[in-house]
Amino acid sequence: MNQSEQIRCVGKVYLVGAGPGDPGLLTLKGKTLLEYADVVVYDALVSPQILETINPKAERIDAGKRRGRHSLKQEETTRILIEKARTHAAVVRLKGGDPFVFGRGGEEMEDLIAAGVPVEVVPGVTAGIAAPAYAGIPLTHRHYSSSVTFVTGHEAAGKYRPEVNWSAIAHGSETIVIYMGIHNLPYITRELQKAGLSPETPIALIRWGTRIEQEELIGTIGSIVRQVEETGFEAPAIAAIGSVVKLHEIFGNSRPVVFA
Repeated sequence: MNQSEQIRCVGKVYLVGAGPGDPGLLTLKGKTLLEYADVVVYDALVSPQILETINPKAERIDAGKRRGRHSLKQEETTRILIEKARTHAAVVRLKGGDPFVFGRGGEEMEDLIAAGVPVEVVPGVTAGIAAPAYAGIPLTHRHYSSSVTFVTGHEAAGKYRPEVNWSAIAHGSETIVIYMGIHNLPYITRELQKAGLSPETPIALIRWGTRIEQEELIGTIGSIVRQVEETGFEAPAIAAIGSVVKLHEIFGNSRPVVFA
């Protein structure tokens, strides 16, 4: 079988963003694909309500963390997608938030294209925008902020890799949004202060953003580590830093209704 024949008999993989949790934020295109998919490979942070929309006849594969073992390795997940695409017409890779925002969607797309598998990305609402919004924190505001930086505070293989230039981040924009930064918060806040941010700079931690169980912890970059220790606040959470956090006091009670 030559390459063109092989491609014709391969299905298509859709990299679908599930959004941050509230099923009402799932796109119509994403919902339609889930309803007609033959196979769905999903991540741990996809909400149960969204999983309920999957075609009941579809094969479900959990690529997220399970009790007693870690999540599938990236290479294993990609291998499964390639194998399923050779025997099924519609394979959905369902990822929390947006596939191309700290979701490794770009890596998976590269590997799928290299294997000759047709692939399409379906963007999703990313938690870095939605979680602050549900907490009453606009990332930009004419009187507070005209710029936003999104950055990962991810911890890899049990060790923090200081690849982010926190000094540049501190001076790069008026609002900073950090994904996956709870475990490294002491290091991050210390680096931001060393770069010149005032210890009184407001910060909001938003856990399980847009879900019914959403909770916030509001403080300053000088106090937030102590607050986390005292309250036991845990991941997964988004951190929003900057003057816009002050608006939580005004807008925080106007939270959108979460679709159950």
